[in-house]
Amino acid sequence: MAGGRPQTSTQKYLDIAEIRDDTVILNDGTIRGVLLVSSINFDLKAEEEQKSIIGGYISFLNTLDYPLQVVIQSRPLNIDDYMERLKKVEKEQTNELLRMQTADYKQFISELLTLERIMSKKFYVIVPYSSVSDKKRSFRDRFSSVFSTAKVVSLSRKRFDEFAAQLDKRCNFISAGLASLSLNNQRLGTQALIELFYNSYNPDLFQRQPMDDVGKLKVDSLK
Repeated sequence: MAGGRPQTSTQKYLDIAEIRDDTVILNDGTIRGVLLVSSINFDLKAEEEQKSIIGGYISFLNTLDYPLQVVIQSRPLNIDDYMERLKKVEKEQTNELLRMQTADYKQFISELLTLERIMSKKFYVIVPYSSVSDKKRSFRDRFSSVFSTAKVVSLSRKRFDEFAAQLDKRCNFISAGLASLSLNNQRLGTQALIELFYNSYNPDLFQRQPMDDVGKLKVDSLK
């Protein structure tokens, strides 16, 4: 407290009201699911494959009657664990030639990172659900939801479960659609969501005090 004035929590300025049950609850009462999605090297594909991917993506988009948000997050590549493994390999190597080659390789990687800032990219698809946009509900129900959704999501477990069930269906549908395009994907759980937003809102702090789990998710290896 400074000058007798109470400090304001930074949470007041965030759009996020709560994260629970693999779901992000926003202050306006709408909810979100987040899919971590792999990438494909489009330029290395043959022309026919490229056309097939584009056609499949267009067909996928045409099946949607609600918006999606695609977020690309770039962060400096952190290979501290990899460098530690190289040190261990160098130390335990009994063959002198291999030990020298490992040391040279480790030195090369260190110099490369010094000269060039290598970035890693992660791709996310944000899946929304709002009872206001649910076309199956009556106009009266949707109109009243504008004023009551945030409150009932916060206070009513039953109502939240109804919304979450609809969001689960959307996430499963989007996941299957992305998989049909050879894009491996995984829905982030509660802990991974917390880590994702911790990383997003505190990128500098995250480099010094990382939360490990979300960084270890590798959709490229998912089956």
